[in-house]
Amino acid sequence: MKYTIKAKDGRAKRAEVVTVHGTIQTPVFMNVGTVGAIKGAVSTDDLRTIGTQVELSNTYHLHVRTGDKLIREFGGLHRFMNWDRPILTDSGGFQVFSLAGMRKIKEEGVYFNSHIDGRKIFMGPEESMEIQSNLGSTIAMAFDECPPHPATREYMQNSVDRTTRWLRRCKAEMERLNALPDTINRNQLLFAINQGGTFEDIRISHAKEISAMELDGYALGGLAVGESHEEMYRILDETVPWLPENKPTYLMGVGTPANILESVDRGVDFFDCVYPSRNGRHGHVYTNRGKLNLFNQKYELDSRPIEEGCRCPACRSYSRAYIRHLLKAKEMLGMRLCVLHNLWFYNTMMEEIRDAIEEHRYARYKKQKLESMASGQN
Repeated sequence: MKYTIKAKDGRAKRAEVVTVHGTIQTPVFMNVGTVGAIKGAVSTDDLRTIGTQVELSNTYHLHVRTGDKLIREFGGLHRFMNWDRPILTDSGGFQVFSLAGMRKIKEEGVYFNSHIDGRKIFMGPEESMEIQSNLGSTIAMAFDECPPHPATREYMQNSVDRTTRWLRRCKAEMERLNALPDTINRNQLLFAINQGGTFEDIRISHAKEISAMELDGYALGGLAVGESHEEMYRILDETVPWLPENKPTYLMGVGTPANILESVDRGVDFFDCVYPSRNGRHGHVYTNRGKLNLFNQKYELDSRPIEEGCRCPACRSYSRAYIRHLLKAKEMLGMRLCVLHNLWFYNTMMEEIRDAIEEHRYARYKKQKLESMASGQN
């Protein structure tokens, strides 16, 4: 991997990441395809059309349904889903730890029951790395514990210490797997995950410790899990400066357009969130004038596209009225068009962000974008 900062505007970074599966221009929003597909009947051809740079899939979900070993036999996830650009795979840690009543944490890893059929499964650092190696993703995430919010200081410190020990095991196993002659992607990258909840001193100490391990990138996990936006921004302000500036910084599971704009201003490169696809499937669409609910009756005879001037597949051809009709009739096309529009909106916003940083006008761009989206003039 080669990470090059092309421009800076304050703490905002405009960079590019060269990987074995192509170059990623950052800041970037990764489109979430949990089980190897974007929910809402969006194909990989669609992803190319709407400007997707990175697709994100989930280790846990692909392991329990279909199975990583089958995908390995097929030649890896890129070939399986017909996608020739970068893929990041989440480690499965967040999903495993969300199964609060179905798992048991030990030093060796986590014992849990599948949410699909209840079968007993064990996953530790080595198992997560093996699954992600079988998938052959471009970027693998380290297996960590995502602690609950809120948590006591004692619980959080013990959890973070365990995550650090697991990270060392992930790194060793990734190096072993990448050295095998039959590994699908011998250039697979490993990103560490910073934890610590809203305890800034634990966050900073953990950031220092994992930064010394010289990994390919660094993520911040355990945010956007119930704390306020202000708390999240405070943690970013305090923690990001302690992560290596010459490596990608990834804020996991974030977020709204406003969250992204604020986090870019704090030095974050990578983002992912289910909001664009989830909201789209419920008829909620993003525009530069705020979010619309297309189920509202006022759009019943509205001949305008979702957003004037938008060049997404939905806005080029269809009216708000027709898309509302499809949604009301429970036709899949309605959900598909809304998801395509939302992902286009996010991907286009990231392109605007990159341009603004390059042209050293990011503060002005952010202010105008936030004011426009808050206006609600649709």
